[in-house]
Amino acid sequence: MIRYATGALVLLTLSILTVADHHSDGTRWAVLVAGSDGYYNYRHQADVCHAYQLLRKGGLKDENIIIFMSDDIADNPENPRPGVIINSPRGEDVYKGVPKDYVGNDVTAQNFYAVLLGNKTAVTGGSGKVVDSGMPVGEFITANDLNNVLKKKHASGTYKSLVFYLEACDSGSMFEGLLPEGLNIYATTAANATEDSWATYCDLEGYDGVCLGDTYSISWLEDRRIDTIVIFQVKKRTAKGNIYGSSHVMQYGDINLSVETLSTYMGVNTETTDHINFTLQYPILPINQRDADLVHFWHKVTYLQSIFRNSKKKKKKSEF
Repeated sequence: MIRYATGALVLLTLSILTVADHHSDGTRWAVLVAGSDGYYNYRHQADVCHAYQLLRKGGLKDENIIIFMSDDIADNPENPRPGVIINSPRGEDVYKGVPKDYVGNDVTAQNFYAVLLGNKTAVTGGSGKVVDSGMPVGEFITANDLNNVLKKKHASGTYKSLVFYLEACDSGSMFEGLLPEGLNIYATTAANATEDSWATYCDLEGYDGVCLGDTYSISWLEDRRIDTIVIFQVKKRTAKGNIYGSSHVMQYGDINLSVETLSTYMGVNTETTDHINFTLQYPILPINQRDADLVHFWHKVTYLQSIFRNSKKKKKKSEF
């Protein structure tokens, strides 16, 4: 399991990296990372799986999409729909076909860095897939290590431009004052350096105690009409990320890249869809990320208490 850290532990939900290749063919690469595990963190892997489906519809090939996730949700005993992961109420299965590049114990910071740098010899386990185009080690991805890796990637001259989406509490601390201009990297985060991000679609029927998605991630995953992705600028994809919560979507690095069209990085979805501009499907208030984790355990306690009360009632009846 990967954790992002900036001196203290930070909850990682979704990290999306898209790269426009330096070569003339304009190859697009995507690295999708869900850094948590456990059924109570359902939303994180759901975001990543949904992002994969969106990128595939945009024309990216499996060979250019690299997935990191624990893969312990779809077949979890608590999942009401075995083998299926959804990212919104009544949503379609986003798990089907998702590559299992780095799962379980192979989801490590070292593998993440190796993949970004295209260092196949440094990868341990997993599919061995890296972004083809002196590495930190440890359990945590720290702000300094991450930015140093991005600088090395730029120095290698293996990409033209790079966009980085990061959803996490205090996610701005990964780039604030650390990501310089001039690397052709644009980073956007779900929150600033000192605030929580937000989960959404929480505690719905059949999915008691879990949230199906994260507000920042859902804000661009659900806004995916063909005309939108062709004409929308990169920054507008996440500009609505704090409509329903109280975190501030931030941007860092080469801000000039924010005016590029999304299709440059995510491809063009040639399928006709009925999706409209982003609006949460249900009028549900988001839940603070840290509180979202507690909701799951509160349901567990409530469930166990109900079992205990019922057993006491049965015992009294039998004694009577």
